[in-house]
Amino acid sequence: MDASASAEQLREVALPERVGERAASRLLELRALFGEELAFVERELAAASADGKAPATDAARHLLSAGGKRVRPLCVLLSAACFEPSAAARELAVVAELVHLATLLHDDVIDDSDLRRGAVAARRVWGNAVSVLAGDLLLTHALERTAAAAPGKTMSELVATLRTLVDGEVVQLRGRTSLAPSESVYFAIVDGKTASLFSWAARAGARAGGAGEAHVAALGEFGRGLGVAFQLVDDALDYDGDPARTGKRLLGDLREGKLTLPLLVAMRARPELARVVTAAREGDDGAGAELATAVSASGGVSETRARAAAHTARALEALGTLPASPARDLLAALASELGSRGA
Repeated sequence: MDASASAEQLREVALPERVGERAASRLLELRALFGEELAFVERELAAASADGKAPATDAARHLLSAGGKRVRPLCVLLSAACFEPSAAARELAVVAELVHLATLLHDDVIDDSDLRRGAVAARRVWGNAVSVLAGDLLLTHALERTAAAAPGKTMSELVATLRTLVDGEVVQLRGRTSLAPSESVYFAIVDGKTASLFSWAARAGARAGGAGEAHVAALGEFGRGLGVAFQLVDDALDYDGDPARTGKRLLGDLREGKLTLPLLVAMRARPELARVVTAAREGDDGAGAELATAVSASGGVSETRARAAAHTARALEALGTLPASPARDLLAALASELGSRGA
């Protein structure tokens, strides 16, 4: 869409009375608003997933067919729209999702996951080696696109982000060999594995839209806060979410060896839960049910959601330093609703 049409449509969607709608409704509105751009993103994701050798391409297409919220591409597009929509922003929106998809393919291997987005994980169909190579394939496409569309700072920051993603995964993997709860380690993982890519997406979009470095930095802080809040809510939903809506069974993270914030809060209040945690990690369904109840009763879920709200507030504070615009209002509404989903 051209810049003038974009501004008018953004004003229409960003009316104050709509700000309180649920995140799912907001995402539908944004998808409609950015229909042309997101259609481009979907076409290019499909093309990238098919550009390579089978069966790596088969595994990539399998994951892509499971769908997704496309929050990271929207973050790129809206960040650019705070200044000026551009062709580079569309390319970088594709890149953000390619990187995300690649990490999902890799994560499913590391986590021994059977399901992804409610469907059988690619590794269960084609094997671990193919799933890893499919992720690598998507990463090469992401790097090639960024080098063509936004060489310089955006490219160097993407490489740094990929390193941060790897570091976060390594830290998480290290923690699975022992039951040593640590909030500092947990937040290092969240920052590395989730928030870093959101931050890159917002910075990349801002720079593609012609923003000055101060505003690029502000949007980077916004993206980081959004990413942390997004992950905190995901981790809360692992204990009190509806599997039919989340696409994964309850306590899935724990069974993969991940000690997330709701559980850390519960164990701080009730250290004796360590015994139940060990049994639940080993697949004892009775222990899992007991633990889910204990986590909610001890305030683990409610405190995690409160922390998510605090990170959302910090994200909005950073966003408030940008010039007023309909796109900025939409980013704020999106952050608020993503940070409270399932509540």
